[in-house]
Amino acid sequence: MPTKKIIAPFYERLALTLIGFLALGYLIVIGKDVLDPLIFGFLFAILLLPVSNFLEKKVRLPRSMSSLASILLLIALVGGILYLVGSQISSLKNDWPQLQKQVAQSIHDLQDWVQSALHINAESQIKYVNDASKKIMESGSDVVGTTFGAISSLMIFYVFILIFTFFILLYRRLLLRFIIWVFRDENSHVVMDIVENIQSILRQYILGLLLEMVIVASVAIAAFWWIGIKYAALLGIIVGLFNIIPYIGIFTALLLSTIITFATGNISKTLSVAVGVIIIHAIDANFLLPTIVGSKVRLNALISFIGIILGEMIWGLSGMFLSIPVMAIFKIIFDRIESLKPWGYLLGGDYESNKKAAKKLEVE
Repeated sequence: MPTKKIIAPFYERLALTLIGFLALGYLIVIGKDVLDPLIFGFLFAILLLPVSNFLEKKVRLPRSMSSLASILLLIALVGGILYLVGSQISSLKNDWPQLQKQVAQSIHDLQDWVQSALHINAESQIKYVNDASKKIMESGSDVVGTTFGAISSLMIFYVFILIFTFFILLYRRLLLRFIIWVFRDENSHVVMDIVENIQSILRQYILGLLLEMVIVASVAIAAFWWIGIKYAALLGIIVGLFNIIPYIGIFTALLLSTIITFATGNISKTLSVAVGVIIIHAIDANFLLPTIVGSKVRLNALISFIGIILGEMIWGLSGMFLSIPVMAIFKIIFDRIESLKPWGYLLGGDYESNKKAAKKLEVE
């Protein structure tokens, strides 16, 4: 006699789902120190996989050497960008006297405004500033210690990313065979389809971000050069680099650009740079980002925004970076598992595919 399948009530299934999400979120939070560099290493490994395969098959390097050489090439590329930015920043020291003069004049103007608007005389303002400065100097050792600790933690984080990238490249076949083995041979074609699509889409997403960064930096350099800014190349690179940081990147780039321009120019150029950065960001957010990056991951804007907020709440700045690729991985998995396709439909950003899926549901 066949046994009757017992289906739990909806409220029980909902409670178990919520408990599962809470438990998963808790594990993600406490596992940040390991999972954070591990996921970054996974993304870098996907980006460097074609380079490693080329060195292994064409140059005939052992897998360990090809993986190491790929990472060294990445380090050289990042080092070149940092050297370019550093060489531009070092030239700012020639404008240090002008910066001091501009700051002194600005402080004097601010004091006059405070005195006329709030009726606080200059002596009281200076006393307040001196008291605040004294408190900052007294806590200077704590600030230095905290800064040193933050820099040390950041360097260790980068080293862990490189180590994880190396080992994922080195043991990529072992990891792939393990995944296929776990999900049984009859599901191997689905697993391979998911793995291949994850590699392809994430690689396109990362390359799209880099292409977007280059385009934004080039446009910014051209705009600042046309305005007549002294450090057009430096400001353009800053705008391009910080542009890839979701939401807060535009404010950081705007702040740094206006400060540097104010230190080496005048108020009109400073306002022109601020307006230029805002216009470039608006063009990027409405045209470049959806075309170059958004079309790769196919996530709708609502889900992307929610994911970025949750990523920042859980892991801070790195969570904002990782939220989009992680959601793209989940969408790829959901789209290829029948019971999870509604979730893939919810995450989707491709209007045409969503429209077809909706029509299919109506027919069924």
